[in-house]
Amino acid sequence: MNKLTQFLTTAMLALAGAAANVAHAAPDQALIQRGEYLARAGDCIACHSAAGKPAFAGGLAIDSGHGIIYSTNITPDKQHGIGAWTEQQFADAVRKGVKPDGTHLYPAMPYTSYAKVNDADIKALYAFFQTGVKPSAFDPPATKMNFPFNLRWGMGVWNHLFADTKPFVAQAGWSDKVTQGAYLVEGLGHCSSCHTPRGFAMNEKAGNSGQQKFLAGGELNDWPVPSLRGLPRWSEAQIVDYLQTGRNHGSAVAGEMTAVVEHSTSHLQDADLQAVAAYLKQLSPAPPRGPAVKPQGKEETARKLTAAVNLTLGERLYLDNCAACHFVNGKGASRVFPELDGATVINADNPTALVNVVLHGARTPSTEKAPSILVMPGFSRRLSDAEVAALATFLRQGWSNSADSVSERDVAKIRAKATH
Repeated sequence: MNKLTQFLTTAMLALAGAAANVAHAAPDQALIQRGEYLARAGDCIACHSAAGKPAFAGGLAIDSGHGIIYSTNITPDKQHGIGAWTEQQFADAVRKGVKPDGTHLYPAMPYTSYAKVNDADIKALYAFFQTGVKPSAFDPPATKMNFPFNLRWGMGVWNHLFADTKPFVAQAGWSDKVTQGAYLVEGLGHCSSCHTPRGFAMNEKAGNSGQQKFLAGGELNDWPVPSLRGLPRWSEAQIVDYLQTGRNHGSAVAGEMTAVVEHSTSHLQDADLQAVAAYLKQLSPAPPRGPAVKPQGKEETARKLTAAVNLTLGERLYLDNCAACHFVNGKGASRVFPELDGATVINADNPTALVNVVLHGARTPSTEKAPSILVMPGFSRRLSDAEVAALATFLRQGWSNSADSVSERDVAKIRAKATH
């Protein structure tokens, strides 16, 4: 081999080695984009971002009922974030709730759901959070839990007793589409965090689709959360519509679900949302609740409101404040004004969500497929506690609705809590 050939060979090998090192060091852009999409599916930004602070820098205050938990900084800052974590350490935090130093996370971080995320998706999430997120040196406030919940080692005991950290397992007979939907709902979507009832230790009473209480409804910050099992009043297309836009033929989002649609589900691909809808429809519906009171009747309510004679206080308030949008038949207008007859939020055992919507209103998020924001005004300044109670009671017993009455005292407590 002459000197020129030897020189060219050596140079080519050096360039090849350099290119290999660069390829090894440079993250795969497709992997990062996949991780960004998965972070949307997991709605990571909702908890790990606080108003006025950089995205994913943490600091959001979460009232656990036993103290305030502040979300952590998950940007790639090496001192205040997760920039120094290995992929395995990241996986252990996400799926087991354990930080690299052995500290246990509180289950406000839904690691019992994230335990079902497979290795390939963990790898993509790690790539995104290490290289696709801007580092922030923001140091969130320290979590302040009451005794004995401030003893983090106790979370190890809680995990042993209550945490279901088994990998995702498809049920026999599921199609590929239903399986994909179940994987998203059980795992990154962590829908069970809100929609599964909890036990005395704030543990979810079910951890997977094979259990009847899974997604059977619960409460979040005293708000009733509906069952997702079967969704008998909605078709698959209507479920997709709701998750994409925050509204469908007869409903519109309110409360915590507004942010879920805005930051997470409205960004998911059609195929994934269709898989979620197919999975939810596959679940056997929760047993129906018997009527608490006898409803007034659909035709009777509409006829009385139309005649506007001998009205109760609640009926008069409805005509004065609500009927222009929701009409005397309680049907509203498709994709604009929600249907009140048969609405889950109205018929819930706990009237907190309904009273909060009456007091403070609601607004739909602006999404790609529904950019307009629809606003329902609140009536907290216009209506007294007694008037809100009368209106809510009419709503819960008019048409085919059959829920208990709401008292003036109930409204006073809900109004007072909302101002704190």
